[in-house]
Amino acid sequence: MLSLPVLLISMLLFLVLFFGIGFLLNMLLRMSWIMAIVYPIVCIFIIDNVRFIEYFQSPSESFAALGNKIVSLALADILILACGLFGAIISGVVIKMLRKRGYQMF
Repeated sequence: MLSLPVLLISMLLFLVLFFGIGFLLNMLLRMSWIMAIVYPIVCIFIIDNVRFIEYFQSPSESFAALGNKIVSLALADILILACGLFGAIISGVVIKMLRKRGYQMF
């Protein structure tokens, strides 16, 4: 059970972390929504403890385990991961606004 200050700091940390990563990826790759697209895959790696190769070797068991893990997430975990997604989306919006106003990155 997380205390409220730890939850708020974790939410802010994920928001800032994925905003920064998304902003840098968007700036370097010139794909405004790359982090918002990649973020669900990152979440799967954070949530699940099944190795990546097992999704190809035994997909039914791996996806069943992933589904069970997603369903059993606590509200705090969902809030923290949602803030990371929000940060990734905000980075795409900010890059779009900067490009629209004439700023060029690289």
